[in-house]
Amino acid sequence: MHHINRAFNPPSRYSFFLFGPRGTGKSTWVKKYYPNAFYIDLLLANKRRKYTANPELLLKEARALKRGTQVVIDEIQKAPDLLSIIHALIEEKREIQFILTGSSSRKLKREGVDLLAGRAIKKEMHPFMAYEIGENFSLDKALKLGMLPLIWEEEDQKDVLESYVNLYIIEEVQFEGLVRNIGNFSRFLSIIPFSHGSLLNVTNISRECEVNRGTIQSFLDILRDLLLSYQLPVFKRRAKRILSSQTKFYLFDSGVFQVMRKMGPMDTHSEISGSALEGLVLQHLKAWCDYNKNKYEISYWRTKAGLEVDFIIYGEEGFWAIEVKNGTKISPRDLKGLKNFSTDYPECKTLLLYRGSSELIDQNIRCMPCEKFLKDLSPNKLLF
Repeated sequence: MHHINRAFNPPSRYSFFLFGPRGTGKSTWVKKYYPNAFYIDLLLANKRRKYTANPELLLKEARALKRGTQVVIDEIQKAPDLLSIIHALIEEKREIQFILTGSSSRKLKREGVDLLAGRAIKKEMHPFMAYEIGENFSLDKALKLGMLPLIWEEEDQKDVLESYVNLYIIEEVQFEGLVRNIGNFSRFLSIIPFSHGSLLNVTNISRECEVNRGTIQSFLDILRDLLLSYQLPVFKRRAKRILSSQTKFYLFDSGVFQVMRKMGPMDTHSEISGSALEGLVLQHLKAWCDYNKNKYEISYWRTKAGLEVDFIIYGEEGFWAIEVKNGTKISPRDLKGLKNFSTDYPECKTLLLYRGSSELIDQNIRCMPCEKFLKDLSPNKLLF
């Protein structure tokens, strides 16, 4: 597969953390973007042992580098003790830029990421955006296999995706010693995909997994800290109606969701593809927000009466409401949530995404083919 330029733009001078799930292309990107950097790969066991046993070695090595050198430390959470050394080196003002990649924030939260507060910017790298892939982007392929660069670069894509779910997630959890009973966590992983795109009901998940509610909450925290899931809050600014209080849950990638969400005799393909489509739009919106120079927040809107809008994007230069539908035609019912939201928030721009081929205006709401929206979505311009 030819090289794909990423939409992510790093800070030019400041040290920064680059977080993102495994397989999102962080290592590939830093090696290409910083070809002359002093590079430490903590995924390699010998490197990990070397710096874990003697963190001060980094101090000596860095002091021998020329001013203005970049130092890349891949998977920094594998050796969190290095953070205090990095902190000391930044304080010495040696003009060394540290690029610290990580696929988990859990150990760093627990063991010292606050040491760098204000001294290293936090950035995130996401799976591919359709904009990055360009004309080779296929909506059907993205729904089935997701957008992880790790998957797109392989020939046996489905097998690699299965391995990612079955090996990497469990392996990462076991390596960090995050759970005592891996069997309970594995059962949780088989059940949590049914919450993708839905209101999160911890009590119901606890009952299905046959473990207590507190354990389920800790499992959800693990998915969040491993950057494998999102939880959207309810949009409550200037609320005029009684709103839901539950968060909405999504896995971070549509392909990962498809592999984890096993099909049963009571399931329909349209139901699963609809959830996958909604998640695919969200992962693009998350990437757009994180790669954008302006600040935006994503939430959803749902009233106690059941009116709902999938995504609300609110920020410095815009306010948008987006509804995602898996059908090829638009009915008045599809527009109901957006119409009610725009009544409460007339300054908001509304958009319905669907699987049809025509771009149109219906009841003052813009309707656009989902594939076109995703291809056009770029961090360099407004949503629509």
